[in-house]
Amino acid sequence: MIVGTLTIILVFISFTTLPFKGIYWLGTSGLKTESTPQYIIVMGGSAMPGQSALIRSYYAAMIAKEFNEAEIIIALPGDIYDTTSSIRLMKKELEIRNINPSRIFLENEGKNTRDQALEIQKIIPSKKSSIIIVTSPEHMRRSILAFEKVGFQEVNGIPAFDAVHDFELAFNDKDLGGKNRFLPEIGDNTQIRYQFWKHLEYEIIFMREMTALFYYNLKGWI
Repeated sequence: MIVGTLTIILVFISFTTLPFKGIYWLGTSGLKTESTPQYIIVMGGSAMPGQSALIRSYYAAMIAKEFNEAEIIIALPGDIYDTTSSIRLMKKELEIRNINPSRIFLENEGKNTRDQALEIQKIIPSKKSSIIIVTSPEHMRRSILAFEKVGFQEVNGIPAFDAVHDFELAFNDKDLGGKNRFLPEIGDNTQIRYQFWKHLEYEIIFMREMTALFYYNLKGWI
């Protein structure tokens, strides 16, 4: 009964805007007034090629071009001497986007957000240095809090939100033919076709991240 009740609640919420608002809050609630960063920290995310790693690399390249004197640190476990490793491929992705490789440094020891913050403070000489973190929206709040906890005083972030479709996805079911006698026409209902399922995914991501924040708080890492 408990599982069934929770399932019904989650399905109901997926038809609202709450799942997106939850992810948006995780991505933006810790942001500060924009300042000029001395270091751009790219949190590694998935392996390369992977969705989170690629989109973080894209955003990192954009911000690196805007602040062309900032140094870039990629934080991702891996073999820095293996040109096929994910951390080296992320570095290559930035180079492809015309970022000078002399600006890019690799941090490959940290295994989680807390560990990466501790390792990066060994690279950056002063905790007063202004840093900006590039990571997925759901991971942004925890990242900022973790870096502040190890002593960094000027921490900001760029949440790597996915782009929204800039084209119309609706279609007329009858135009496509097929057997339509017993099925509802959903061609013009993008909420059922896409938004409902995306919001279910957001709910899982949000619950996972809130659990991680709770754990980090209990450990004294944030």
